[in-house]
Amino acid sequence: MKYSKAKIVDTFDDFMKFWSQACLESLERQIQLWHEVYMAKYPELLKKQVESYEKNGFNWREIAKKHVFPQFEERIPLMKEARRTLLTICTLIHKKACRRLNLDFDITYVIYVGIGCGAGWATRYAGKPAILLGLENIAELGWHVEPYLSGLIAHEIGHLIHMAWRGEWEKFEELEQDPLFMLYSEGFAQRCEHIILGKESWHQAQSEDWISWCRQNKGWLAREFLKRVKNGESLREFFGSWFSIQGKRNTGYFLGHELIVYLEREYSLKEIALFSIEEVKEKAINYLRSLPATQT
Repeated sequence: MKYSKAKIVDTFDDFMKFWSQACLESLERQIQLWHEVYMAKYPELLKKQVESYEKNGFNWREIAKKHVFPQFEERIPLMKEARRTLLTICTLIHKKACRRLNLDFDITYVIYVGIGCGAGWATRYAGKPAILLGLENIAELGWHVEPYLSGLIAHEIGHLIHMAWRGEWEKFEELEQDPLFMLYSEGFAQRCEHIILGKESWHQAQSEDWISWCRQNKGWLAREFLKRVKNGESLREFFGSWFSIQGKRNTGYFLGHELIVYLEREYSLKEIALFSIEEVKEKAINYLRSLPATQT
């Protein structure tokens, strides 16, 4: 079988070169040098990060100052370990996706140290499908070891496959602004993660009891999700790594996965991937409403 290609762009040496000097500077100067020295070599990567914050009304420099740069020094050992592991497993997981989901396009895997835009980001880079792997977030989440990173990569490949099947490379991130499409999208990627790895992996799990808690409280999570959608409230507690609901982070990924598994009773994964926006909303609402509203 002819595999699609996995290309790795590793910027970590450039980061360490920058940091060896910047670590002695003030916090404001560190951020300036990150922007003008390290990221200057990767202008598209810089642009994506800055625009990601700006379109949501955030000041990227303030985020970097409060949440990211103060932790760099202590997290560098974890970043180094994550980078070593990524260089080993990216191609391996890519090949599994080729075998198990017929991945038929090349992917660029970009290893970098950013300003908190995510451990993994399925997008396009240099005009091609890409996965941006933010070492700063990977270290923060404790995802620097192989089981977590394998799940992360497989999950992001799932997003790219979804984009490719729908033919909506440019529009996809805009579609995810709708909370029900976000649930469906993340659920689809989570289902792909399990298929690619050949097991039920939950790289977002923060503790051993995470999945059991989610299963026991699935109906309550569904009602809470629907309530927030109806009221136009933020869903960051379901998806944001800096937020939690009932002390549990990332429960939206579980809920979305359960939606996709439910839909697979009637549809193939390819058919699910091609649902119209109206179908996504209708089927997601119907599924969430069908669950008993219990909490343990």
